[in-house]
Amino acid sequence: MPEGHTLHRLADELRTTYAGLSVASSSPQGRFAAEAARLDGLVLEDAEAWGKHVFVSFAGVPDQVHIHLGLYGSFVIRPGMQHPVVGQVRWRIEARSTADLRGPNACELLTPPDIDAILARLGPDPLRADADPDRAWRRIHRSSVPVAALLMDQAVLAGVGNVYRAEVLFRHGVAPMTAGRRLARKRWDAMWADLVELMRDGVRTGRIDTVRPEHEPEAMGREPRADDHGGEVYVYRREGQGCLVCDSPIRRRLLAGRNLFWCPTCQHRG
Repeated sequence: MPEGHTLHRLADELRTTYAGLSVASSSPQGRFAAEAARLDGLVLEDAEAWGKHVFVSFAGVPDQVHIHLGLYGSFVIRPGMQHPVVGQVRWRIEARSTADLRGPNACELLTPPDIDAILARLGPDPLRADADPDRAWRRIHRSSVPVAALLMDQAVLAGVGNVYRAEVLFRHGVAPMTAGRRLARKRWDAMWADLVELMRDGVRTGRIDTVRPEHEPEAMGREPRADDHGGEVYVYRREGQGCLVCDSPIRRRLLAGRNLFWCPTCQHRG
């Protein structure tokens, strides 16, 4: 599933491409046809990301399109118009460029109260200027759930996924099975600040890089990481490989149905 930086990049791209333009709106697949027809010809006003959700607003309409890509969704923007429809396009918008949404977990036109209900369920998003890290801390420091599970809970922290979860725990030496209530406040504050910086870099570059300069391939004389996800990381998807810091084999286990990666030597604090 895309992590929060990907959704913020998408919102930025939609805003840059279409804000202020009257857009053609359609649903070639048909599953969003009535809603698309209602929006056809309206001026796209804004696109905004909250965690792993994107909301697209139009001038003169209080309702907004809510998009959640889920595991398989994609929203691709191409220059030009009247491109042939390829695959199951849930929603297409056109104005100088063509944006096709395929395979989302959600694509729905929601009223303001419906949107407020979604946002009320989300924890603070490290990529938003209005985020309050204390909201996440209040949930974490009262919980007996492992901190590795809490970081993936969108009600605790919005936008953080499997990669950022594993990497921020490594960067701060936190044992992933540490109960949330045993995590020191000072360490949480440092983790939050780190997530803000790392995820902003992800928005800027379009990839997740978490290794410090001294552990980059050039500095260590090693080959760059080869992985579909791209980016240089410490533990994510490196099971059995030597830790870049201590050379201990990276471990993996399932936690709440997702693969968790960590270094048993470097991650020992709570």
